Amino acid sequence: MASSIGSGVVGRGSVERRILAEDQTALYVSDEAARTATPRRDGLTVFLNDGIACDGFIWKYMRGFLLERLRVVHWHYRGHGRSAAPRDRSRVLVKDVVSDFDRVRAEVGDPPCVLVGHSFGCQVALEGYRSRPSSVRGLVLLCGSSGRVTHTFRGTDALAQILPPLIARVDAYPQLARGLWASVPPALSLRVATLTGEIDAKRMDPRDLLPYLEHMVDIDLGLFLKMLADAGEHDASDLLPSIDVPVLVVAGDRDNFTPPRYAEALAKALPKGELVVLPATHVAPIEQRTVVHDHIAAFIDRLADEPPSEASRPGVTPA
Repeated sequence: MASSIGSGVVGRGSVERRILAEDQTALYVSDEAARTATPRRDGLTVFLNDGIACDGFIWKYMRGFLLERLRVVHWHYRGHGRSAAPRDRSRVLVKDVVSDFDRVRAEVGDPPCVLVGHSFGCQVALEGYRSRPSSVRGLVLLCGSSGRVTHTFRGTDALAQILPPLIARVDAYPQLARGLWASVPPALSLRVATLTGEIDAKRMDPRDLLPYLEHMVDIDLGLFLKMLADAGEHDASDLLPSIDVPVLVVAGDRDNFTPPRYAEALAKALPKGELVVLPATHVAPIEQRTVVHDHIAAFIDRLADEPPSEASRPGVTPA
């Protein structure tokens, strides 16, 4: 069966697609051409990978900035945003998401690319490199780590300990759990996030977080928790020393979900890692968007001078 099940042109150079994952789950993909009259000769494409329970809010400002320079592909994970729920509810593990990402990359032509991830999207980008390294020219990892994320929340493993019994309760009482989950108004969650310092209201318009909070209410709670639990046990640290392309790592110094020391360890383990720590929380791409954009622009410009990695050279087969 063909992997594509439909597409539509939504603007000049922009296409929205539905493609089929390996298990026939329909995935939403947005594919936008660069808005420049002089496209890069290397034909780079940026792939945007979200955090768990996100469907693109973090790219609100970055997307337009990137499109002035490059083709941008953004997709929604299974059970997220405009993608369908997985046909098999157990298939929400990191390996399933990475398999989906492979399908997305193949469907849009597997172009030379930069893999960009925020939060959990950093793990997806890293595993995307492991799975298909030959077309990857660089990675940008924002407010994330190589894995074990539930063991780092606020510097403890409390979240990892809580998740298994919580998942069991949600599975036992799905309707009650769904009712409680959906009863929290996004506006209240936004106020709590502001008051607790999870976002910096002085550096961003708090309303920029509302799309995320509204999506959180709509997402399947059981799916979210199981995906989070597996992301919390997944670890790509074994891969880091073998990544033979430049990697820009951006961290927020007040990020409670992935504290900056984990970004520092990530960058240190990468042969071509570059670390930028900003005064920001977990949503640094919004709070510090101008600075983040400047670093990404400089990083992408430098890729043109970077020799191809071993994995991208003709005749070289990745181990």
